Formats: sequence, C-alpha cells, structure tokens
Amino acid sequence: MIRLIRYLPLLLVIALTGCSQQEKTNAFRPEPVRLSSNLLTPEALWSFGRLSGVTVSPDGDQILFGITFYNLEEGRGYRDLYLMPAKGGDRQEVTRTPDNEHSESWRPDGLKINYLSNKSGSTQLWEINPDGSGARQITNIEGGITGYRYSPDIKRIAFTRPVKAKPGVAEKHPDLSHANARIYDDLMFRHWDEWVESFSHIFIAEIERGKLVNIQDIMEGEPWESPVRPFGGMEQIVWSPDGTCLVYTARKKEGVEYALSTNTDLFLYNIDNQSTINLTAGMPGYDKNPLFSPDGTLLAFESMERDGYESDKNRLMVLELATDSIKDLTRNFDQDVQSPIWTVDGQKLYFISDYQATEDIYCYDGVTDTIKRVTEGIHNYTLAQPAGNHLIAVRQSMSKPDELYKVDPATGNAEEISFINKPLLDQIEMGRIESRWINTTDGKQMKVWVIYPPGFDPGRAYPTLLYCQGGPQSTVSQFWSYRWNFQIMAANGYIIVAPNRRGVPGFGKEWKEQISGDYGGQNMQDYLSAIDSLAKEPYVDENRLGAVGASYGGFSVYWLAGHHEGRFKAFIAHDGAFNMESKYLETEEMWFVNWDLGGPFWDTLNQVAQNSFENSPHHFIQKWDTPILVIHGEKDYRIPASQGMQAFAAARLRGIPSRLLLFPEENHWVLSAHNGILWQREFFSWLDQWLKD
Repeated sequence: MIRLIRYLPLLLVIALTGCSQQEKTNAFRPEPVRLSSNLLTPEALWSFGRLSGVTVSPDGDQILFGITFYNLEEGRGYRDLYLMPAKGGDRQEVTRTPDNEHSESWRPDGLKINYLSNKSGSTQLWEINPDGSGARQITNIEGGITGYRYSPDIKRIAFTRPVKAKPGVAEKHPDLSHANARIYDDLMFRHWDEWVESFSHIFIAEIERGKLVNIQDIMEGEPWESPVRPFGGMEQIVWSPDGTCLVYTARKKEGVEYALSTNTDLFLYNIDNQSTINLTAGMPGYDKNPLFSPDGTLLAFESMERDGYESDKNRLMVLELATDSIKDLTRNFDQDVQSPIWTVDGQKLYFISDYQATEDIYCYDGVTDTIKRVTEGIHNYTLAQPAGNHLIAVRQSMSKPDELYKVDPATGNAEEISFINKPLLDQIEMGRIESRWINTTDGKQMKVWVIYPPGFDPGRAYPTLLYCQGGPQSTVSQFWSYRWNFQIMAANGYIIVAPNRRGVPGFGKEWKEQISGDYGGQNMQDYLSAIDSLAKEPYVDENRLGAVGASYGGFSVYWLAGHHEGRFKAFIAHDGAFNMESKYLETEEMWFVNWDLGGPFWDTLNQVAQNSFENSPHHFIQKWDTPILVIHGEKDYRIPASQGMQAFAAARLRGIPSRLLLFPEENHWVLSAHNGILWQREFFSWLDQWLKD
C-alpha cells in the first residue's frame, strides 16, 4: 500500500486564490498531497477534488461551480463554491464553510449567487455576493426545500419540497406510540434507496421585500412527484422567459400503472389562472427536461418514443407553442441526446452525445436543420454551455477526472482552464489506453478498450481482467470513476479488457437493442470474444484471468461463472442479479424488467420471457467452480442485497472459496469515502490472492 505524506506549507500550493469574507469556522482546507510513489492508490483516488454544478453567468463572463474535497481522517467530503473567469485564470473562493453548499446558480440578474445550505438546521435557499460577502438566508420553509428556480424577473420563486404521501401508522393508530411499521396497498413502495413516504411537489411564492409571500402548492392533493424520482432535479422544471408560466416534468400515474410505465409528460402551469395543461399528451415514453428558447416561442425537450423502454433513443424535440406542433430534431441522428442548451440567439442547440465509446459536443443548427459534431477525441464531455464566442465544457477520460475546458465551437479545439487536480495528477503515472476492434462470433466488429499497467513491459505476462459493464444499456466510454476506475486496476499490475458488448449505446439502434430479451445470449459471447482475443497476446497470462463487474456486470459475472469453461481463476460481482425470478419481484421499477426480460416468469406462453428466466445465473450454479467475491449494498432496492446473499450462500454450499462484503448504508453504489477505500482494498486483496503468484 502506498503511503500518503501530507504537509502544510506557509502558502498552500493547492489553496484556491481569493478569500471569502464570510465566516470560515470549522471549514476544511485540503492540504497538498505528496505521494511516496507514482502509482494511483485508493487513498490518492479519494484525494482528487471533484468538480460539479458548473454554470456560466448570465453575461457569459464568469463560471460558477463547486468542488468537493474529502477529509480522509473524518471520512467525509466538504463542498464549497468557486468562481473563475470564462476566458480562464485564477479561481476565486466564494464559500468555505462546513455546510456543504450545493445546487448553486446565478440569480437571473447575475448580481447574486444562490445555493442551498443546511447551515440553519434544515436545507434552505441562501444568496451571496460573487465576492463571497453578504451571505443571507432567503427561505425558512418548515422541513426545508430540495430545489428552487427564480422567475426571470425575480418576482417569484418556484421551489420543491416533500409532502406526505398518505397517513402513516402514527396517524392511523395514535394509541400505539411505540409501533414501528410501514403499510402499503400498492406499488411503488420503495424507489432506488428510499421508502416512498412522500412526494416532491412544486411550490410557487411571490417575493416582497426579500420575503416569500402567497406560497402555493401547484400540485396540491396530487399523489405524484416533480421532479421525477429517483434522479430528477431542477432541470425538469423551467420558467417561461416572461415569467407567466412554469413547465414541469411528472409521471401522473399511481400504483401498478406507475411502476410499469416510463410515460412522463411536460405540464404547463399558468400563473394567472392557475390552470395546468399537458403539453405532450399522446407521447407515451419519457418526456422531460424542458428548455424555453430565449424568446419564449419554442420549448426544447428530451423525449423517448416507447412506453416502458427506459433506454429508448433519447431524442431532441422542439414544441412550437403558438401552433402546438412538435418536431424531432434528431429524426436522422442515430444517437442519444444529453444536456441540450440553447444559444443566446436561439438559433442553435448544443448537446452531448455518445459515439463509438466516447462522448462529444454536438450542435443542432436551426437555420440549416442539421447536426454537426463539434469535438472529437479520446475523452468524454459531460456538459457544454455557451459563454460568448466559446463553450465552457466539462471533460473527463479514463486517465483524468473532470476539469473545465474552453472550447472553440468552430474548430472543436479545447483548452483546459481549471487545473483543479494538476498537482496530484503530475505525480501519477497513468497506464496506456488502447482502442481495438475485435471480431464477434456473429461476424461483427466490437470496440474494446485495453488499459495497460504503468511501465508496461511487453516481455512480461500480466494477470488480466475482463470488465463487464452495467446498464445493460450503458456505454463503456472514456469515463472516470471513483469506484470502477481502470487506472487504479492498472496501477495494481493488471491489464483490463473493457468491451462495448451488445446492448451499449453509441453504436446504433440495432447494436443497443439486441440485448433486450437476450441476457444470456450474444452479449455473453461478446465478452468471451474479447477476452479470448486478448488472451492470445504474449503479455496476457491466460492462466491468470479474472472477470469483474457491477449491476448488469454483476449478473454477467454470475452467468459467466457457470459458462466460462475454465477461462477465469477469480470473479468479483457487485450488486448483481443472481436469481432473475426473485429479482423480478424484488426490484422497484417494474417497467425495466418487463421490457428487458420480455415479461413475467409466470407467462409460460411468452417465449422471450421464458428464455430470459431460463438464463438466470442461479440455474447454472452446479457448474460454478471458481473463487468469487460478492459485494452488495443493503440499501440497494434496484437489485436488492438478497441477490448477493443467495449467490454467496450457493457458492459456499458448493464448497467454492468465496467472500461476502455487505455495506449496510450503501445503495447500488458505494458513495462514502471510507467504504470506498475499503471496497478497493477488498477488491484487490481478492484478485491478488487468486491471480498473482
């Protein structure tokens, strides 16, 4: 294990320039990190500053963002706000408190910065001057708020907060003060990592003399939420430019119908007459993330065509409000759209899209009705916002975490401007990344990333890992992960083989959609084609191969454990599905299993469904013969922890060396610092035990 040596010089090298005028008592200041080796370790991984919440000022001159630094002794993160010029330059500290400011934005006039903070004991809206002075609490809503948006004229504010779903046990049985129970009559009773006991509603308030008055729940009495669980945020809610209406995203369904449907719609709420109309009635899939054009005549939004298919092509649509006509801007574009944004003149929309395992910036031109790829390279862009003649973008790769870049939209040339993690990155040698195209068993070409250890020697034979991707409709792109980080695997002396097997986006509709109803089929052959191809290389030790993966990747590991025919000497499955029949009834978003498995297991006349359940890994446990580490979060309600417990029990009863790592407080992901470091330590301890001499 590489030791971290921390020191505090008189002037902190990593300290952020500028000084907030607000109180900084008990705030965390990250000290520079000096590594005793040039290899990436779990502790070094958790020392990177994590960029988020990037937003350009209304005048395009400044960038507001947050950075989270982790105190590894305390095992917690501290998030503060920063500014820097859009043209590049030093960053200025806006806040430095222990209160983890988040959900930052510019007030529409650009004179103030808003954010959410729990400094007062509950999460409330605050504002501060851009120089860090004058912090002031704006809201004092009982129980706190979860999101907010000012109207463009700053006369009103929309905010979200949870409202109780139904009377609980205490209300129904007031004499049973020590009773501890939940009572449900329908689905969906839990979602992602929480029990559904409330709905997020939108409230609108007028602002008079800095105070909120005439607060109104515009969804009063409605048994559904906006934003939409589990990951929806204020990107799903938008004011019209003239401030007369609000458009929001909601799935206005209940119970079983809610659990089986992805059909969200966009609803327009009129401030004057308090009426609500459905703008996307008759569109059966996801409709979300509305964006008014600057002149207010058009509404852009993201949309999927089919109900129940959460991985359908994510289209970019525009609604002409005067005529109610809707146009698909991506009708001739066989890729997904993410994070669209209008230019100031309303003539163009920039967005992110994945293509052949990278994610780049694209531009739709409203004058020519065409789409142009703006950037190209071995990277992932995750956001782009106009700022004058340039774009401010966030970019990452397998070798580098998020940083800010200034991008020329005419040429695609990019210049890094933030350098948040340069002092740490300069000390680390990253492994070489290679792209290969490999033949599949059905005569197609598959893109595979190969990541080599730092200081790779082609004359040596290395233990090698097959990485199995989750999703399953999720690209193995140039992502940087704080869990499934390929560079830390490489730093531990492993070659990593990461195939873009059947089912991933970025390679066309046919490639992505083939996996639905075929979980144990072609995509598994794709995995084996990838590892078999690399195993022919002299520097890959075919007697020291392992397979690892999470979610669908965990399912893949369990399935491969019963079909690998001696290829692998170690397995690791994180939050994977082991028994598809029990998983079908334990998961919460029923639309997913219905679509991807083809239907319920009791539908004996449905051959697609029957094939799916026949390929459940638990049917092949008699063929397991290889050591396996099973990891699961007990707050994972997508693939509940019972799946991992079943797999571990089956392995032990079969006499197979195995280990069960459970995280009582983690969900489908491992998010806390100490748990994350423990995850890495156990991960490599298991692999080293079985794959290294």
